[in-house]
Formats: sequence, structure tokens, C-alpha cells
Amino acid sequence: MTARASREAAIVVRVQIPSPLLSYTGQAEVAVAIPVLAPELPPTVSSVLAALDGAYPGIRFRIVDEQRQLRPHIKLFVGGQLIRDLSTPLTSDSEMMIVAALSGG
Repeated sequence: MTARASREAAIVVRVQIPSPLLSYTGQAEVAVAIPVLAPELPPTVSSVLAALDGAYPGIRFRIVDEQRQLRPHIKLFVGGQLIRDLSTPLTSDSEMMIVAALSGG
């Protein structure tokens, strides 16, 4: 096994998409494959959002602002736990849910 072959592993993260973002994906749940470069460098929430944007251009900008912070009306949950840090590591069985708050009056 070469060093390159050992670095080609990936994890698949299931991502639940809220109604306001369905125009990007066309479906309420998508699977995103994230490469694992090394065991000590697990994929992060940020890498999932980048992969989502690669598959569905423009979706990341609706979730993350220009300062690379979550937008105020967006909540992210990984495994049912609220996440605010985009560098949170993920495992192969991770499920991520994007929740968009409703506003208006």
C-alpha cells in the first residue's frame, strides 16, 4: 500500500437541509463525501460546508458569512448537539442538520 492510497479514505456525512435552502439541493437530505487526509486530521464541519458548496454552488454563503461565522439565523447540529465552531471534527457516522430560523411578521 502506498502512502497516497492510504490518504484516499473518505467519510460520508448525511446532511439535512432546511426548507429555505431546498432550492439549492432539491432534496431534504444529501450525502457528502469528505476526504480524510490523515487520522489525526479528521474532517470538520467547515469541510462539509465546503463540499456542499462544491456540489451545490452558493449554499455555503447562505450559511456562513464573509467573516467565516455562522449567520445569526442558522443553527447547526451534529449528532443532535448544537455546534457553533466550524472546526468541530466529524466521524464517519456523523449526521448534520442545518436549521434556519423563521422571521417576519
